[in-house]
Amino acid sequence: MYETHISIVFMVGDQAIKLKKPVKLDFIDLSTRELRQRCCEREVELNRRIAPDVYLGVADVVGPDGALCDHLVVMRRMPAERRLSTLARNGDVTDADLVELAQVLATFHDHAETSPAIAAAGTVDRIGERWDGGFHEIAPFVGPVLDPRTEEEIKALCRRYLAGRRPLFADRVSGGKVRDGHGDLLADDVFLLPDGPRVLDCLEFDDQLRYGDVLADLAFLVMDLERVGAPDLGIALLDHYGELSGERFPVTLAHHYIAMRAHIRAKVACLRESQGDADAADEARRLHEMTRAHLQQGRVALVLVGGAPGTGKSTVAAGIGAHMGWNVIRSDEVRKDLAHVEPTTRLTAAFGQAAYDQASTAATYREMLERARHHLESGECIVLDATWHDASWRRAAADLAESTHSDLVELRCDAPFAVTEPRIRERNRVGRDASDATPAIAAQVEQATDAWPSATRVDTASDLGTALEIALRALGRRG
Repeated sequence: MYETHISIVFMVGDQAIKLKKPVKLDFIDLSTRELRQRCCEREVELNRRIAPDVYLGVADVVGPDGALCDHLVVMRRMPAERRLSTLARNGDVTDADLVELAQVLATFHDHAETSPAIAAAGTVDRIGERWDGGFHEIAPFVGPVLDPRTEEEIKALCRRYLAGRRPLFADRVSGGKVRDGHGDLLADDVFLLPDGPRVLDCLEFDDQLRYGDVLADLAFLVMDLERVGAPDLGIALLDHYGELSGERFPVTLAHHYIAMRAHIRAKVACLRESQGDADAADEARRLHEMTRAHLQQGRVALVLVGGAPGTGKSTVAAGIGAHMGWNVIRSDEVRKDLAHVEPTTRLTAAFGQAAYDQASTAATYREMLERARHHLESGECIVLDATWHDASWRRAAADLAESTHSDLVELRCDAPFAVTEPRIRERNRVGRDASDATPAIAAQVEQATDAWPSATRVDTASDLGTALEIALRALGRRG
């Protein structure tokens, strides 16, 4: 026998028989026989979309007088040793298993129903309402079971992400990414069988809770694999799903949805604790912390990497981009784009003249920031590589971060002229870089740079690997 907060499953021979509890909770009402009957019928109907050979039908329970007493969902019994949660804990899940599972889920999502009513569930306003509903439902347990400060941080982080990402959610809706999905993908309900995975127990009692972004659906299982101690399997599943479905999404959105799912499961664990489950309180606290951690990792960042020519700022910026998987926008390349020339074409001009005059430089920074806005609103962290010698452009970048509810990280690369001069000369000798700076221009930029007290100094005089480590530490808990 297995018990959840709303049902009991009996294993009888080669069948699994599920009885709905006669409960009435904030999110489900099973208090009458008729309501339980409808829930059983709906469960069979919906789960046959993804596991048609498992869900056999609905059985009636009758009393001695032949009167209906209750109803049961009847299923094929799955081998417990092939449960994904068990295999994951034991380290027995192969990459081939994950590929097969990703294919099943990608195919399911591709055929899942969508409509304007379903798509509305993926809007930023509706996502905010889902969070607010979760905050309301979990509130009685904040204090007695969960840490109030963690809950307040969760509220602030999720609301900040949503506030700056309205275009991202609109794009997901218009791209057909919001479907009638599973709604409750858990590792306990996935079985890896020799003839392929079986995915059971979709959420049947509230259609609105099944409606959502396909990434949010998948995030439930990614979260649950982390909960059972196998986060790497969740990451691999995300990767395979993306490859097989052609799905593209910013990693911050994955973190946001994983956090949302962890918060839901924290609430469920609190409900189990209130029903007498002695171990549920610790699980609720772990899931609560998981929620906070993923929202932290999913913060969107605007990173300014500045410094005079030759200080290694482009190397540091590129290193951040490669390590974190973030896009890098380089002012030297933007300037060439605006001049309609190839990146390696030399624009010979003195500092402050021709292509480097005040108007051209202003146009370059405006274009950089406009491109950055698109990335930030789309949930993508972005690195801007420029000298940032003028405080007015740094203020414009700070305004952009504030308006998109993104974190601003400022890094100033620094090295003495005796180090930067030979670097610049060698770069110009090779002639493959977009920078037009000469040692003389570098010296002028250094002299013209306004004070930048808010930036973290990154010493690039010797070991650029160490400089990159300093830069990455300044980014905080992201990844």
